[in-house]
Formats: sequence, C-alpha cells, structure tokens
Amino acid sequence: MTPFQVITDGGLDVFGSLHNAVPVAPFSLNFGSTSHRMDEITREALYEQLRTNPVHPTSSQPTPQDWLTAAESAQAGGAAPVLAVTISAGLSGSRNAAEQARALNPALTWHIHDSRTLSAAQAFQVHAAVTAAQQGERVETALAWMTAVHQETELYFTIETLEYLRRGGRIGRVQATLGGLLNLKPVITVDKATGQYTNVGRARTYRGGIEAVTAQVTQKYGEGTPLRVGLLYGSVREDADVALEQLRSRHPVLWSDFAAVNPVLNIHTGPRALGIAAAPGAWPWER
Repeated sequence: MTPFQVITDGGLDVFGSLHNAVPVAPFSLNFGSTSHRMDEITREALYEQLRTNPVHPTSSQPTPQDWLTAAESAQAGGAAPVLAVTISAGLSGSRNAAEQARALNPALTWHIHDSRTLSAAQAFQVHAAVTAAQQGERVETALAWMTAVHQETELYFTIETLEYLRRGGRIGRVQATLGGLLNLKPVITVDKATGQYTNVGRARTYRGGIEAVTAQVTQKYGEGTPLRVGLLYGSVREDADVALEQLRSRHPVLWSDFAAVNPVLNIHTGPRALGIAAAPGAWPWER
C-alpha cells in the first residue's frame, strides 16, 4: 500500500505515458438547462454542439461530493491520506470545493495542493505526486517535487479564435494585451504568480500561432536545451505533430507524448487549439 493516494480534478489532460491514471473529481458542461459530466460527452459531440447549439456552454466546478467520491474511490487501494491536486484557484473554484469536502468525511486525512496551472502542466504535477507515492515517499516529498515541477514547467497554447474565451468570460488580461484585436492569434500562458491566463505573444495566422508557441519555448529554455514536452491538440491532431517537429529542430526531446484537450477545457479554447507543456532535462527526482 502506498503511503498516500493521489486524486485530481477535471482540469487535468491525461498523458498515457505518465502516472496520470488517478480518480478524478469531474467538471460539468452546461448547455442552458442541460448538463453533462465531462466524462459523459465525447469531444466529437461537443464540437457538434458548439457548431449547432445557439446556447454557449458553461462549465461547473466539481462539487464537494464529487471530490469526496474521488477520495473514497482512491481508498479502494487501501486506507491512506489523500493528496488532492487541483486546477489553479485563479481559474476555478475547484480547490474551494475540495476544502469543503474535508467536512464530509472527517475520518479521512486530506492534503490539498493548488497546482496553480492546468491541463498538461497539471498532468506533470500529478505524475510527480504519484511517483512519490509509488516510491514510498512522504506527502511532504510529493509536495516538494510538485513545487519543483511547477517552477520549471511552462504551459503555452494558442487558439484559432478568441470567441470562446470571450463567451466564457475568461478573456480578461488576454484581450487587454491584444488591445481587443480579435483577429490576432494569441500565445497564452498561466501566470505563475496569479494562476491566471495572460498573453505572451501573438501571430496573424493560426499556423503562425503554432510557430510562436514553439518559439516561446525555445526563448524560455534556450536553443539546444533538452526538453520534456507534453503536446495538446483540439480538433486537429496534426497541429501537435507540426509543433513537435519544430521543437525537435531546435532541442533534443527526452520525452514527448500527446493528449487531446478534454471537453471542459475545449469549451473555453474552441475546437482548434494547440498547447505545449515543456520543462528542461530530467524530472527533478531523477537528477
């Protein structure tokens, strides 16, 4: 039995080659009065809804009961404390819901960690936590490893249109930085201090946006630096292949994998999106 169990929320995009197979407190997608848990709707069905449904969907954070259900599912592997890894509190109230879940089962020991990010970068932190658990390390070690991973990992993404961020009210600093010019394709990241979206680049075309994302990675870490790279794609899988090819031309890639953007994140990005989580060298615990 591991010394603690890891759970997370639906802000995660899962990579098959990382330790990401943990219980999830799911978000919900709401089309007016119709709601779907994120694991009850396929990406293809979502894209059809985005194309045909006049009602723009919204997302709902996991409830405290959703978090408790995930925690109790983790307990099937044996009674142990739970380490809950949440999407950035700057983007969602999921962490607050996890805090409320503590009261629903006072006998269960909770440790709650705000990843201060989401998606592929959240996946890197979940991988760190599960690796610590599998190696018999204490929760404190897992928290230290996740913090180290967060500090060295950058998440960048671009989208074909800002319309979905605008509809969902998430555009904020991104729109302000772009000066409201919605025809530009942004390069968006999550600010490490605030845990919120901010814009770090722009391009006039979507293909130019992909190039700007990979250029941002190289600018951050320096050409020739070995990288670990998690690639995200929306409706066009080939976008991720293009991005990886560009990175391989400038960096040794020590590890790479691909993940489809999950439906609850897709309602904010829109169907076509490309994202990269990148970090230099080996994992902190392997050095």
